[in-house]
Amino acid sequence: MLAYTYVEKGKFELREKEKPVLLNEKDAIVKVTLSSICTSDLHIKHGSVPRAVPGITVGHEMVGIVEQTGSEVKKVKPGDRVTVNVETFCGKCFFCQNGYVNNCTDKDGGWALGCRIDGGQAEYVRVPYADQGLNIIPEKVTDEQALFVGDILATGFWAARISEIKEEDTVLILGAGPTGICTLLCVMLKKPKRIIVCEKDEARRKFVQKYYPEVIIAQPENLPEFVRENSEHGGADVVLEVAGAKDTFRLAWECARPNAVVTVVALYDEAQILPLPDMYGKNLTFKTGGVDGCDCEEILHLIEEGKIDTTPLITHRYSLAHIEEAYDLFENRKDNVIKTAVFTDNI
Repeated sequence: MLAYTYVEKGKFELREKEKPVLLNEKDAIVKVTLSSICTSDLHIKHGSVPRAVPGITVGHEMVGIVEQTGSEVKKVKPGDRVTVNVETFCGKCFFCQNGYVNNCTDKDGGWALGCRIDGGQAEYVRVPYADQGLNIIPEKVTDEQALFVGDILATGFWAARISEIKEEDTVLILGAGPTGICTLLCVMLKKPKRIIVCEKDEARRKFVQKYYPEVIIAQPENLPEFVRENSEHGGADVVLEVAGAKDTFRLAWECARPNAVVTVVALYDEAQILPLPDMYGKNLTFKTGGVDGCDCEEILHLIEEGKIDTTPLITHRYSLAHIEEAYDLFENRKDNVIKTAVFTDNI
């Protein structure tokens, strides 16, 4: 089968590999019908994910059809259309039992697919702990509607859930990339009084204005002053940092009112500084990732009910055979790309 492979730092390559097989009775083999490229894949390519293993198939955003299951898999069966969770979790350890699945103590726990074990930018993928890692897609939900459930939409849902958003709040979201928009969609479910989205890219600001006209759009320049002018208590009640740029962590806490919640969703390529003397007296609560992606079933129901729609994010489509073109487009942000969909049929 074809599989897009992490060869070494700076190099991915489309290779022919053996089709995966069951290694455990809790495993499932999924025929991938649709996958996508995530910024985290680029972090692997450029050596920013030390745990990533050279030789693995990359990709952790995917949907597909169950082809085979181990004897201990009870929740899915061959023929089921499923989403695949970015995280592998056993469901039994202390962290899993408390909903902190990102910190599952299993050897493959946390972000394994497409990082430490073979992922889904391929024709087939083996999914460990399939009863936890797979969710059946409702009949009325398309593959494209479900594509981001297991990763960036789960991330946005988790971020909104832990941020303690109230209906009287002003919420600031830094970044309107794919994860930022998924976070926006999930924040909107909380119905806060006001949402401000800060984005430096003009095309992405126009995207937000087109699809979410009720949102206030801002740019990084003079953002703290802008937020103070558009909030009641000297800053945002909740800030979600989804941009991960050089100065956005500092911008996040500077724009927060005293006693606010600052949720850090972004990944950074460099260490960030927490200048405690500068923020003394603000009494901020910081919450950080990675995502506890255990809400996929609820998210699928919200999609089925028409309350979440991420399909506008898919701006380009490629076959797996042309995935290198998709990467070039996505990494270099050509043609106003937001997300790509990579299909495996008709290769």
